[in-house]
Amino acid sequence: MTFREYQLKAKETAQFPDKENAFIYTALALNGEAGEVAEKIKKIWRDKNKQVSLEDKEAIKKELGDVLWYLSQMAEELGIDFDAVAQTNLDKTHSRLERNLIHGAGDNR
Repeated sequence: MTFREYQLKAKETAQFPDKENAFIYTALALNGEAGEVAEKIKKIWRDKNKQVSLEDKEAIKKELGDVLWYLSQMAEELGIDFDAVAQTNLDKTHSRLERNLIHGAGDNR
């Protein structure tokens, strides 16, 4: 499955409270879902001596799926092809690696 195929398939289940501003809803929901991933990792670090169980991995996989869903639908709402998002990111990170700029801060390095 390509990212674009995923994006279109995920769209079949998209129901937003304000269709005209769905990109805002998806941005906020994406942040919430990423927070849920971080919360699961925090509890593994705090309560489980950083030992990740199979159950933890399954729970994190589900949350990562929610992150992926909202990310794909934010792109969809903004008219951005999800395959292009993936390719642009790979181009950017590989360029940084080639120029020895993988570490550091700032978008334009």
